[in-house]
Amino acid sequence: MYEFRLGVQDLAEMSFGMSPLFELVFSLRPRVFPAQTPEHQSWVRETAAAYARLDTEALNAVFAPHGWLPDFMTPRPDGIVTDLAADLALLRATPPDVVRRDIAAAYRHDVDAAYREVPIPRVLTGDPASVLDRICTAIEAYWDACLEPYWARMRAVLEADLAHRARRLALGGAAALFAELDDRVTWEDGSVRVVIPSDVVRKVAVDVAGRGFVLAPCLFLRGAITMTDKDGPPLIAYPARGRGAVWDQAAPEGTAALAELLGAPRTRLLIMLASPASTTDLARRLGVTPGGISRHLTALHACGLLNRTRAGRSVLYMRSPLGDQLVR
Repeated sequence: MYEFRLGVQDLAEMSFGMSPLFELVFSLRPRVFPAQTPEHQSWVRETAAAYARLDTEALNAVFAPHGWLPDFMTPRPDGIVTDLAADLALLRATPPDVVRRDIAAAYRHDVDAAYREVPIPRVLTGDPASVLDRICTAIEAYWDACLEPYWARMRAVLEADLAHRARRLALGGAAALFAELDDRVTWEDGSVRVVIPSDVVRKVAVDVAGRGFVLAPCLFLRGAITMTDKDGPPLIAYPARGRGAVWDQAAPEGTAALAELLGAPRTRLLIMLASPASTTDLARRLGVTPGGISRHLTALHACGLLNRTRAGRSVLYMRSPLGDQLVR
């Protein structure tokens, strides 16, 4: 268990972050551990052919058999980063000694026997600068082939989560925010506690001491995880709301009657908006103009079937409770 002791200044400087690199790295988990991530398997199957043409030897080695990965692969998001190039430049600048150290640490950890060493794949051994270059080249190609076509949809879900968390913090303070962040996370007496299901990690107490605190949603996490260092602000990454429906576009059975009521286009939009999306994202997914989509969204919102919120320059739509009832 990690316990983060927050002062008044830490709470005042608590921020949210997300980055495409963070999602990219953790999106490899459903491919390495498919049984643990059934909600992402439709996307895995859809992109399987493209993935097979990549440097899968390097990509599959990022996660050790017990689920750990080298820390340098996930640099802490510094605010809302939307430019993968900036993230990759930071990753490529990792010092060789850090690459070697973090790979060894990832393959040493094991949940069955503390610090039992697991053999490091050959692709991750040798000159650390060459290893880093191969990893970066592989994940950049992986982004282009398997993630970039879906990024607008993924980003919409992440931004909707951030808008929801910010609202919870504003209305109910830290207690309300952490109460629903994740089952592993609790808040009590000015401390945030994160329970990590691993025999390796015992209780670790961290005085944040004015460094601030970062919260980052992720589509591919099963539960909250932490990242700490002695200088930067600690981070809790947690499963994003709506992640289970991010790939789901199929209409459930029994929507014919709903289509008779609303019309087929608006019924399809209502089904798709189980997870948040913008007008542009919906238009791209359906192959129609944003103007046509906007007219339908405006009508559904006026009837109370959709909620909407602004995230940066985008307006995100999602089914309201009334919309959920109607679909059911």
